[in-house]
Amino acid sequence: MSQPRWAVVVPVKQLAAAKSRLRGALPGVPHEELALALATDTLRAVLACPAVAEALVVTDDARVAAAARAAGARVLPDEPGAGLNAAFRRGAAGAAAGWVAGITGDVPALRPAELTGALLAAQNGQPAVRRFLPDAPGGGTVLLTAPPGVPLDPRFGVGSAAAHAASGALPLDGDWPSLRRDVDTAADLAAAAQLGLGPRTAALVAAARPARAAG
Repeated sequence: MSQPRWAVVVPVKQLAAAKSRLRGALPGVPHEELALALATDTLRAVLACPAVAEALVVTDDARVAAAARAAGARVLPDEPGAGLNAAFRRGAAGAAAGWVAGITGDVPALRPAELTGALLAAQNGQPAVRRFLPDAPGGGTVLLTAPPGVPLDPRFGVGSAAAHAASGALPLDGDWPSLRRDVDTAADLAAAAQLGLGPRTAALVAAARPARAAG
């Protein structure tokens, strides 16, 4: 069996500023706890993926950094105000493995087997070509990959799927619903729950149910 070769970069904002459209999605649950749970469950799945040699979390949030180190990830300091793409570039520059992937920190239903499938598809595709995976709606990006010697060149943000395609990256085509299901809104969270949330996010959703019933 070949040795794992992928380094996966996971940027995470300051929790107070992260996932603003999810604020209030879980009654009785502090917003920062939900944002941390999304990132923690994403990272947990990344680290459980047998194709991953290392995970690099780029953040300037102390709680995120502590959770990432406890999970076994390497933490790199984010540059405040530089933005998501700068964080991806910083992580990619610090990667030890030859193959590099960037994944958004908001895919709490992620199954390691699906990430493995996507990484292997990227690795077995055209050489020296970046690959990207659109999110479930199709306009955003959840995963961007680059082979050894090729810059990651992230273009995350509004319309990122089109931006990545315009930059020369090729879309990945596979049945990976848990990987494509990022969470920006309460409706996204409900859709992710249908797929099966990671343990930390699932616990918060369960804790919020009595608050909903009482309301």
